[in-house]
Amino acid sequence: MIPLSTIRENLQLVRDKLVEAARRAARKPEEIVLIGVSKTHPADAIREAYDAGLRHFGENRVQEWEGKFGALADLQGTWHLIGHLQSNKAARAAKAFHSIDSVDDWSLAQRVDRAQAEKGTGKKIRVLIEVHMGGEETKSGVAEADLPELADRIQSLPHLDFAGLMCIPPFRENPDEVRPFFATLRTLKGQLETRVGRALPVLSMGMSHDFEAAILEGSTEVRIGTAIFGTRPKPA
Repeated sequence: MIPLSTIRENLQLVRDKLVEAARRAARKPEEIVLIGVSKTHPADAIREAYDAGLRHFGENRVQEWEGKFGALADLQGTWHLIGHLQSNKAARAAKAFHSIDSVDDWSLAQRVDRAQAEKGTGKKIRVLIEVHMGGEETKSGVAEADLPELADRIQSLPHLDFAGLMCIPPFRENPDEVRPFFATLRTLKGQLETRVGRALPVLSMGMSHDFEAAILEGSTEVRIGTAIFGTRPKPA
């Protein structure tokens, strides 16, 4: 496991790069949310990043996060589900996370909406629609052609706060080759804003390898795992 002190150092390096990318894009760094992707990393690694000032964390699996949350319940973090959500775990996800950033079909959205209603808090849960880009069969997300209809339908659900879009584009060694995917997602968001008649504030795109390119294309949330926490531990 990566030394905890290294997490703090890595986090500062990522922040420095984020600030520089924002400067190049003529944007304010505070406009960009840094999400630490803590999947497969232990609770003490999350706590170290939190103590270093990180407040947003992304997890891929509901069950894994449920196993860690008990040790972190005292933290005032914002917990994001960024991995593919199975419909039968929608209720657990609504209970465990503040934001579900990977909604990609209507039935899943309905289940999350019902689960949020059953919590009885009177609050909406934030959701992003994940858009499938690049044609990779191993990746999740709604097809670009089906995005407008899904967005319209999600808009109608009373317990969801539809805030924007997310994507995981194909990996390219040269991050500049990924920028067209990011630009496409930005364009799709603009088109949806016109369609739904309001601003969608969130454009979640960019990971450890390409987040600077994503910021140049308008990303408002970057999801950084390896560059902060090191290489993910292999499952036992």
